Amino acid sequence: MSREADIKRETAETRIALHLNLDGTGKSRIDSGIGFFDHMLNLMTAHGLMDLDVRCDGDLEVDGHHSVEDIGIALGDAFKEAIGDKKGICRYGTFYLPMDESLAFVSLDISGRPFLVYDGGEMAPLVGGFDTELVEEFLRAFAVHAGITLHVKVLYGSNTHHKIEAVFKALGHALRIAVSQDPKVKGVPSTKGML
Repeated sequence: MSREADIKRETAETRIALHLNLDGTGKSRIDSGIGFFDHMLNLMTAHGLMDLDVRCDGDLEVDGHHSVEDIGIALGDAFKEAIGDKKGICRYGTFYLPMDESLAFVSLDISGRPFLVYDGGEMAPLVGGFDTELVEEFLRAFAVHAGITLHVKVLYGSNTHHKIEAVFKALGHALRIAVSQDPKVKGVPSTKGML
């Protein structure tokens, strides 16, 4: 069964076309108009072994907020559609990822109960023109629309680029673990019988 989804989202602030394949090989074509954010999505995709195609035409003359948040919404919607009935998945994913002097931790549950706990610690306000506050906005939009419980923490580090890169790579790995099929799991991995 194919675990793919196509999402089109158009508002007065952004126009987004997104394709997600959870069972890909790590290929991506990302064009948000925000170079650093494109780089982070490419890394998440490569480490998550999913395929992701994103095109966003956003109001970058204002700032990057609407584009980053709306891509999070579209990616969450695509994830929720692609994961389908959740039968046979591992459901949980946890990963620690070192990036030079930085260490990030991501743990998630494809639970149907959206929630974000985020502790990025101190960061420089900008990396390559990217507003670092938008990391949390992206993660929240994605978690809420994907229906996942998501915990993200940067344990330590000094370079903001490294901290954010560790978060996105760890997110890719945690998603890869959680969406993987476990032959021992029969049906939905919940004692409730549904997720």
